[in-house]
Amino acid sequence: MNTLTKAPEIKAASHLDLPDAFDEFMTSFEAFKQANDERLASVEKRMSADVLTVDKVERINKALDEQKRTMDALSLKKARPQLGRDARNGAEYLEHKQAFEAYVRNGDDRLLRALDTKAMSSGSGQDGGYLVPPETEAEIGKRLAALSPIRSIASVRQVSAAVLKKPFSITGPAVGWVGETAARPQTASATLAELQFATMELYAMPAATASLLEDSVVDLDQWISTEVEAAFAEQEGAAFVNGDGTAKPRGFLNYTKVAETAWAWGSLGYIATGVAGALPASNASDVLIDTVYALKAGYRQNANWVMNRKTQAAIRKLKDADGNYLWQPPAAPGSRAMLMGFGLVEAEDMPNAGTDATPIAFGDFGRGYLVVDRTGVRVLRDPYSAKPYVLFYTTKRVGGGVQDFDAIKLLKYGVS
Repeated sequence: MNTLTKAPEIKAASHLDLPDAFDEFMTSFEAFKQANDERLASVEKRMSADVLTVDKVERINKALDEQKRTMDALSLKKARPQLGRDARNGAEYLEHKQAFEAYVRNGDDRLLRALDTKAMSSGSGQDGGYLVPPETEAEIGKRLAALSPIRSIASVRQVSAAVLKKPFSITGPAVGWVGETAARPQTASATLAELQFATMELYAMPAATASLLEDSVVDLDQWISTEVEAAFAEQEGAAFVNGDGTAKPRGFLNYTKVAETAWAWGSLGYIATGVAGALPASNASDVLIDTVYALKAGYRQNANWVMNRKTQAAIRKLKDADGNYLWQPPAAPGSRAMLMGFGLVEAEDMPNAGTDATPIAFGDFGRGYLVVDRTGVRVLRDPYSAKPYVLFYTTKRVGGGVQDFDAIKLLKYGVS
């Protein structure tokens, strides 16, 4: 009787809490390793994998992806802070919150105008919208950090201007040894490059019914945060990876890519797999090792892998020369999976494997990529454009780009 015709049962884990979901995930990973070992043994014995075994491995692999996604969602839900329970719930904050709620519920902006005057600010009115309470703005920022994968590992700067200009030292000053009484010639000064990061407008426009606005039980701060977080995170995630810099941040894959041997400032270096559209058939882990060590030691300490779900599913099957799996599951609920000892971040906007594609990035994104947030999230109430719904035009300004071109390396699925 063929024992490979039935794969072990993989539960969806959507009904579980985080510890139970983590246990289910680890059980599935053990089943995956066993099935993949059978596949590899079949290849060695017959020079080709058994069809049933391959199907079994793929089904468990897909189930692992779903369980990991469920586990990430549960982890995010557990870590989600409560609105209105911050240390800033003093008289000033509560006054702003009540004024903002009056504006959102019924369009009464008198209290907000009074606060603008009281603060001697040039606050905006109906044409430009009003700033959301600080608690709501912080809430959106925290949840975006959890939902947007690149934001979670990049450096984030808050600015009050439209453009952040940042000098970066490309080369240090010239130095040299000198004798006790020898002359000290003047050394060359450091070379500086000026990097500019413009903030672009990101918007969402959730709609509410009159009954929702009239329901005093509904926390409108919470509702606005929930409505815009996913929309903002989805757009940000795509722009931080592939954005062209026109009316959006510039993604790190949009910069010039050159072979690591020809790397120069202003471009990202890559390591080629040597095979068009794929990893090498044998010793595939070697190119991953080459990618790791293309990065200088100072950057490797805080480095992460970035790839999408399909690429991760292929990498999960690889072993090193000693037969150990290169991909390892999270050590605890809420932590990241590891690849060769470095954290792995799943970003669905990374390209799939293909000829000359760069589906894998590795680097210290905290030093390599900068996200620029302009202070303030604004809401403009619009009860006219989509009657009987009330629209809430919510905007924030975000920019981004590479700030250290030596901190990120790519793996190119190509011959050279």
